[in-house]
Amino acid sequence: MSTELAIETQSLGKTFGSLTAVDKVDLRVTAGTVFGLLGPNGAGKTTTVRMLATLLRPDSGSATVFGHDVVRQATAVRSMIGLTGQYAAVDENLTAVENLRLFGQLLGLNRRAAARRAEELLEQFELTAAARRRVGTFSGGMRRRLDLAATLITLPPLIFLDEPTTGLDPHTRERMWSIVRDLVGRGATILLTTQYLEEADALADRIAVIDHGTVVAEGTAGELKSSLGEEMLRIDLADPAQRPLADAAVERIVGVTPLHGDTPATLTVPLRDIDSAADVLTACRTSGIRLRGFAVDRPDLNSVFLALTRHSAKERASA
Repeated sequence: MSTELAIETQSLGKTFGSLTAVDKVDLRVTAGTVFGLLGPNGAGKTTTVRMLATLLRPDSGSATVFGHDVVRQATAVRSMIGLTGQYAAVDENLTAVENLRLFGQLLGLNRRAAARRAEELLEQFELTAAARRRVGTFSGGMRRRLDLAATLITLPPLIFLDEPTTGLDPHTRERMWSIVRDLVGRGATILLTTQYLEEADALADRIAVIDHGTVVAEGTAGELKSSLGEEMLRIDLADPAQRPLADAAVERIVGVTPLHGDTPATLTVPLRDIDSAADVLTACRTSGIRLRGFAVDRPDLNSVFLALTRHSAKERASA
């Protein structure tokens, strides 16, 4: 694996009026890897990508792509990148092959080379059978594949994928993951923004968790998971109204507020050791808290994300 940096940012920042969208972000992305920017909607992921792709000018800090400054050497940066945004950029009134030929010619290929490259990409992305269909008739997954194919016409060394699988069905998402792995196998560097925890876990060599424009943690998926401890106790309450009582019991035993998942009836508790699980369950029974079930698991990225974003929210409230 190369040690060359594909991306380096130092205190990168962007504001829109009184809103700080990106706040002093430092990133180092090694060439030939997948780097994941993980965060909820509105966290600053897309704004960061747009600055790196020269579509937005930073208000503070600096950023380079393969050593080229994104502001002072924007033309050179654009020649080395491809960008697939959250919404397909292809023309719905053209067919798939017409779109790819058009993109090829816009990128400097002659007609014959553009036609040849279009056929190669249609085959790679399993769109050959739909090549002569108008894109307006495509499903969401087919449009996303065509959009990514257009990004890869010139095989740029750095590819930005901004939430590329949002709204896709599981089969199409798996297909996109396979394409990403193939691109990295060919030497490309991928900066992937996503709000899907399993996507970051499956694809990214390193992950930066971003929340309200700030990087709150960075590391491999394994490093981020181990930061919470060795085990997690998940408690499913029979009565969601008892959650405040359960929170108090957990805090009394382990000294931390449990993490709350998507449903009010589920609590996740980081454990110092496995014996703490029995202490927590005993405290729940003593307090009259009725449980539907419980389990002890290894930490996952969902637990990491909940813990990190909760902590950053508390820090902002204190400030």
